Amino acid sequence: MMMPAQDGTSHSGAGIVKTYIAESRYENRYDYEAGRDINMDNIIHQKELKLVRISDRIWYSEYDEERDRPCLGYVRGSSWSLAVDAGHSGRHVEEFYSALEREKLPLPSITVITHWHWDHAFGMHAISGLSAANVRTDSYLRHFTKRLDDEGEEAFFSLDPSIRREYSEAPGSDRTLQVIIKPADITFDGEMTLRMGDIRAKLITSISPHTDDSTLVYIPEERFLFVGDSICGRFPTWEKDPQKAGILARTIEQMDVDLCLGGHWPVMNKHVLIDFLNSWE
Repeated sequence: MMMPAQDGTSHSGAGIVKTYIAESRYENRYDYEAGRDINMDNIIHQKELKLVRISDRIWYSEYDEERDRPCLGYVRGSSWSLAVDAGHSGRHVEEFYSALEREKLPLPSITVITHWHWDHAFGMHAISGLSAANVRTDSYLRHFTKRLDDEGEEAFFSLDPSIRREYSEAPGSDRTLQVIIKPADITFDGEMTLRMGDIRAKLITSISPHTDDSTLVYIPEERFLFVGDSICGRFPTWEKDPQKAGILARTIEQMDVDLCLGGHWPVMNKHVLIDFLNSWE
């Protein structure tokens, strides 16, 4: 694979669904009742991206496995608004902004990137306002830009069918949209606090079992935490690292948080998430 060497869960009323991401995130969809495969290419472009409202100040878009689109977060302050992650492509950003406009929400002034992976960062060129990322995330984005220039877009599209679906001009088309990677406008090392008037966003670089460039986005006034993909196994092997998972669990445990949102799961209770991380062996 052409990315740098890097270093699941969902929540329901019954508790943690511990189907591991390597077994579920990229699986092919199958219609068991009809007993036939579903051609997702024919239907995914008909979906309308919708927002889920957590409070008067927090929304997010739901994840889309077929195109490997993570949840994108949105935080509205009295002075300006912030987005969490830039999505998989410029098209992903456009659909997210259309959903914001339908809710009469202002476009974000700053978009914070939780880690460098393409589904979270490759829409940065299309965002409104500025982007912010930790220094290591920014370095990986610059490195991947060079790899893309050296190896070409086809190598990137071949990593997974979901990438080609996201970048296809139309369902089933062999023509693809251009891949554009942009470095961050603002970088930070360690932690940074953004003040949006009546609400703050604390950006916290954290040890994670998924990558070594994870940023947590903590909204103290809402007792809410965006964790990105930090709760996944090591990319790209999905190997579990109990030590790093335990450190991340302790980091989250120290925060005054009620709810957490990962990149590819519904919102979950903080204690459910901590129990999940501590269950790794």
